[in-house]
Amino acid sequence: MTVAAPRLGLRIITPDDHTDIDIEPLQGLWTQAQYLHWTDHARLLIEFTDGRLEVPPRPTDRHQAISQFLFLALSPFVRALGGKVRYAPLRLRIRDGKFREPDLLLVRDANDPRRRNDYWRGADLVMEIVSPDDPERDTHIKRRDYAEARIPEYWIVNPMDETITVLTLAGDAYAEHGVFGSDQQADSVCLHGFAVTVADVFDAA
Repeated sequence: MTVAAPRLGLRIITPDDHTDIDIEPLQGLWTQAQYLHWTDHARLLIEFTDGRLEVPPRPTDRHQAISQFLFLALSPFVRALGGKVRYAPLRLRIRDGKFREPDLLLVRDANDPRRRNDYWRGADLVMEIVSPDDPERDTHIKRRDYAEARIPEYWIVNPMDETITVLTLAGDAYAEHGVFGSDQQADSVCLHGFAVTVADVFDAA
């Protein structure tokens, strides 16, 4: 006789009474206020879309190494412009009822009113490192999300084929500025003069 494996639902610990609850039965019913309250205390990166809580996989060592390399490359450049760079977890509102937590996000002006302590209301550039569990989340779904949020530039950093795709907002959707391979430099449009050698990004791991 074959015994089915038990379903492993997504679970969170509530911050108020520390109850361990399975979030799946109530997917679609969670409120934005609950999401914001719980993620103030959560140890997990959690995203939110119209009543659904989404828990991306925990970053791997390689993911963290790539993120660190890009953060260290961006920081002095953006600081010289008077801006700020941040990394996950930090909530970014796409619109009312939808929040993402990009791997990296920045504003060119540190005094940009969209940069808030609780969550950012926008950004000038975001970067996502593609996760192998669900590449479409970063390459297609978040491409639509960040365009919806009117973010001028989106970098898709893909460790699986070792490419960096730089997208720039054209109307309501992104257009490709370039898909850069290992022997090329990926350069930014909104950060004029900023570029990284693609091979260096992935060799950082």
